[in-house]
Amino acid sequence: MYAVFYSFKVKPKQVKNFIKGWQGLTDLIYQYEGSLGSRLHKKGPFEYMAYAQWPSKNKFESSGENLPEKANEYRDLMRVSCEEIEVISKAEVVKDLLADKLYD
Repeated sequence: MYAVFYSFKVKPKQVKNFIKGWQGLTDLIYQYEGSLGSRLHKKGPFEYMAYAQWPSKNKFESSGENLPEKANEYRDLMRVSCEEIEVISKAEVVKDLLADKLYD
């Protein structure tokens, strides 16, 4: 698996729009491009980070051509909601120990 890490600086009063855009675009990338989804984390009042997981580096690098027109609306919503959007890192997953539930 392959992971891509992002950093977002959201404009004040734009958090809801940012999250709507991020979620919509993430859903479409999962549906049409074969990603394994993404997680969004809040670092501070207007600072967020996310990582998207992909089956492989090749799948990530070859993505982008299959998205419907609606993806541009979500991208634009994210762009106008943010002061800065940055890819901060890309890396191969070596071991995945995330769980869906608490240990019993």
